Amino acid sequence: MGNFNLVLLLSLALSFCLFPFPTSAQLKQNFYANTCSNVESLVRGAVTKKFQQTFVTVPATIRLFFHDCFVQGCDASVIVASTSSNTAEKDNPDNLSLAGDGFDTVIKAKAAVDADPKCRNKVSCADILALATRDVIALSGGPSYAVELGRLDGLSSTASSVNGKLPKETFNLNQLNSLFAANGLTQTDMIALSAAHSVGFSHCSKISSRIYGNPVDPTVNKTYLGQLRSMCPKNVDPRIAINMDPNTPRTFDNMYYKNLQQKMGLFTSDQVLWEDTRSRPTVNIWAGNKQAFQSAFITAMTKLGRVGVKTGRNGNIRRNCAVFN
Repeated sequence: MGNFNLVLLLSLALSFCLFPFPTSAQLKQNFYANTCSNVESLVRGAVTKKFQQTFVTVPATIRLFFHDCFVQGCDASVIVASTSSNTAEKDNPDNLSLAGDGFDTVIKAKAAVDADPKCRNKVSCADILALATRDVIALSGGPSYAVELGRLDGLSSTASSVNGKLPKETFNLNQLNSLFAANGLTQTDMIALSAAHSVGFSHCSKISSRIYGNPVDPTVNKTYLGQLRSMCPKNVDPRIAINMDPNTPRTFDNMYYKNLQQKMGLFTSDQVLWEDTRSRPTVNIWAGNKQAFQSAFITAMTKLGRVGVKTGRNGNIRRNCAVFN
């Protein structure tokens, strides 16, 4: 009986080695070593050129990656354009605020890769988006990190698939944790990824109820409340853009957490990270330790990049990121 149990345990151990968690089964840092060895420099060159044209490239690309991974996994399905017979993910109301510069960054990086004869149609749009996201973070002052590659592009994109998959600006900690846990991410990962709000902008429509509600959200710093009201008067165009980080809006840094300590988180879902005693210790640590934050952020981004990865017959490499082959 003892020998049988030993054989069973060895068999189980071997099966786990042979069949790792399916979402990351094919991912590795040097995936294109033999097919497109210079893919990283090609993408970085295109992304840098786009970044020099407009800073919006940074937050737009980061948001595009996040919105892609949380819906059907990191498979570039968010980039697919709608057709007369299909309304794609990008046209779901929750995605209409995605800035066009994010899509343009991926499309231009894809063109740069495909311009190299040995790379043409060898690199997925999903991998290009993952690389471009790393590059814009580094270009704006954030950490650089090794990106795992080997994702295929998804074979479907529907507006309905987005419903309920993305966090809302009104979420509390339980709602945030639940949504992130559904994607294999911890509370620590969630707090780290929230620092994407260190760069970029939002719109007055997203905070009007918070700064003009009855009552006004008591977790908003009074001075900051005045600043927000001056930028977003009651009858202003709701599409007016305001910086997510009022102090260093063009630098990817840990100022996000320092702002939360001062009750200057733009969204309820930002400020709750400090207001809730379960997450406050992490915010306080990262507000005072940039290296600790960056390490946790790299870990969280790597885990995010493994969500719902398509391999084998579940995906392909799109010739045009916006159109199925």
